[in-house]
Amino acid sequence: MDVYGGQVNKLIAELSGLPGIGGKTAQRLAFYIINMPEDRAKNLADAIVDAKTNIKYCKTCYTITDREECPICASEKRNHKLIMVVESPRDLAAYERTARYDGVYHVLHGVINPALGIGVGDIKLKELIVRLEKQDVEELIIATNSSVEGEATAMYISKLLKPSGIKTTRIASGVPVGGDLECIDEVTLLRALEGRITI
Repeated sequence: MDVYGGQVNKLIAELSGLPGIGGKTAQRLAFYIINMPEDRAKNLADAIVDAKTNIKYCKTCYTITDREECPICASEKRNHKLIMVVESPRDLAAYERTARYDGVYHVLHGVINPALGIGVGDIKLKELIVRLEKQDVEELIIATNSSVEGEATAMYISKLLKPSGIKTTRIASGVPVGGDLECIDEVTLLRALEGRITI
């Protein structure tokens, strides 16, 4: 039975299509948006459209940004000889919350997963190799998740870089197996970073 009418149902359907948003939460958000002052609702809609239109990949590390180069890569205060390889921009943000890592990043946008048809060419691995050829790097920290795919990707990268002589390390335990970096607290992330080992 159609209780609300087409526009409300459409808003609920769109919101429920977002990850982690079920039907009840979508309905609650829809009513919240409907009851917002019109200027706030317009600002929200504009922010979504602007983000979709203007967000792109950083030309250096491939995180998302609205500039040619993200603020981290553009900063002269960061140690550009230390690169941490992460799976996603969310993982980058998780490490930034520790406020203790002063290097830069490289975002792969995934991991090698043959079961899903994701190969070496489907993630930003070639871009990492090109970057390492152009840039003087003392250490590469591999901070992929502790999943089977994350571990396999870490091993692939370490074997690929072995001939280059670049020190390659892996974040230490403390990050639970199968855990996503974005969901882990800052203290655990910091311990994993500080206890990294050479691979």
